Parts: sequence; C-alpha cells; structure tokens
Amino acid sequence: MVKYNDKKAKNQVLSALTSTYVTPNTQKRICECGDWMEMMADREVAKLKVHQANFCKNRFCPMCAWRLAQKDALRISTLMDYIEVEYDKVLIFVTLTAPNVPGSDLPGEISHYNKAFKKLVERDEIARINQGYIRKLEVTYNAKRDDYHPHFHCIFAVNKSYFKGREYIRQDRWLDLWRDVMDEPSITQVDVRRVKKDGGAADGRGKAINEVAKYAAKDEDYTKNQTVFDTFYKALKGRQVLTFNGLFAAANKKYKAHELDYYMPIDITEYFYMLLYRWGGVEYAETNRRELTKEERCQLQDKIRCDGY
Repeated sequence: MVKYNDKKAKNQVLSALTSTYVTPNTQKRICECGDWMEMMADREVAKLKVHQANFCKNRFCPMCAWRLAQKDALRISTLMDYIEVEYDKVLIFVTLTAPNVPGSDLPGEISHYNKAFKKLVERDEIARINQGYIRKLEVTYNAKRDDYHPHFHCIFAVNKSYFKGREYIRQDRWLDLWRDVMDEPSITQVDVRRVKKDGGAADGRGKAINEVAKYAAKDEDYTKNQTVFDTFYKALKGRQVLTFNGLFAAANKKYKAHELDYYMPIDITEYFYMLLYRWGGVEYAETNRRELTKEERCQLQDKIRCDGY
C-alpha cells in the first residue's frame, strides 16, 4: 500500500491545483479519488489486487495515471510479443529529443514535435523500414533552469533483414534525419537500440516498455506549484500522448477485442480475502476483512484469467 499512499497524497495536492480548470463536481471526484478501495488478497495478504474502487480517471490524477501506466505496460508488452511471433518482426527502441524550452513555448514545441515526427516517418529511409510503431510523448520539468523537455519514446517494428541489409539506418543517420525534420541543428543525440525478444534488464526490453507506457508527465513535476501545473495542463490537455501505427494499430484493435488474451500472463494467485481500505488523510487503513466464499473465489479467478487485469 506504500505506493497507493504516495499517489493518494499527491492526488490531494492536484485537487487544489485544478480548481480553476474543472467544475466543482469534477474537482470533488478528483479529491475523493481512491477514498475507498476493495482489494483481493491471498491467504498471507502478501499480494493485493484492486477489485473495485472510486477512481476518478482524470489524466492528471497521480493515482489514475499510475494505474493507467501499469495497464499500458501490459498492453504494450502483449502487442510486442504478438507482433514478434505472428509477423516475425524485430523491434527497435528510439528516443527523439531536442533542447529544452521555456514554459511559454511548450505548447508550440509539442505541436512542432508532432509535425516533425510525421515528416520523419514519411522520409523514404524510414518509410521503407517502418512496419508500425508506438509513440509516446513525455514532458519533464527542470526546476533548476525552469524549463521543459518534451521528447518522444518510440518502438518501431522492422523486418529481421533490417540489421543485415541495405535498409539499416545508423544512429548518426537517425540523428541527421531528426535534426532535419525538426529544423534544429543543435540537437546532439538520438538514442536507437534493438529490443531483444527474450527480454530482461540487460537488453533494455523492460526499459523500452516502461518508457513508452509511463505517464506523459511525472506527478512530482507538475505538482510542484501552481505555475508549473498551469504550464503542463495547458500544454497537455486534449493531446493524444500515446499513438499506434501500422502493425501496432491493428494489434491494438485485437487487444481491445480480447483477441490477444492468450499472449497475456495468467494470474495464478489464489485469492482468499476481500479487504476494504479507506483513506484516513495520511495513509490507508484496512477497515474490513472477510473470507471469500468458494463460489466467489472461482468467479474471481475466471474473471482474472479472461480479463488479465
């Protein structure tokens, strides 16, 4: 529950920061987000899983953004596995950056990034190799310089011949192309690396998934003060921060239709208790515990296996 305590505390800060942007009813939902959570637990209460709760689902809510990132990580991992197996593709992880900008320039810079990326994937060299991509916009804040750093994390699906044939694009060429479409010669680097199929921290597969799945902005950044929050809110509100193309777009439709469930890990935990937690102003406290009936345990396990949540 430590993570939930942290996110709920930041949620209370967010509630005050959003007061000028949302209706009283919406602000109330944000403030009360996660006030209670019903959790399934195993016999040792070592593993907990949310069964139901009063989440607000606001994109800036620290609690809901964190939970969405977890769900997106599962989705992205599943899409990657599916495309690698069913289409025999390999994946590359690409991070595209540019120099930081002041807050007043952030909305325009994000629009500039979007237009530049569109030009990038239309370039013949990229269009030839691109079988589909996932692109995530992330914005970080540098408090010392009081400026903002938008950047893209991308996963591209390419043919296996990419690394051995003429279509291979060296990292310095990626940099030249990105500089050109951004019309920004001062860009010093892009990061391009292969994502190995068998995974693990050593080859960065987990890092690629987490970077593309995580929230567009860190809550420790946008909850610093009202001015910083205003900048993030105005720049990101209404923006599509996670996009799918090609094979990834087609696979994402299958994922939503539960046609890729067989690629998802099965939760084999035997849940024994249903716990009720309520927010006490500083941390969550367990206020009720009951044993699940045999019928409930069977129903829950079936739902977990089908939905993969």
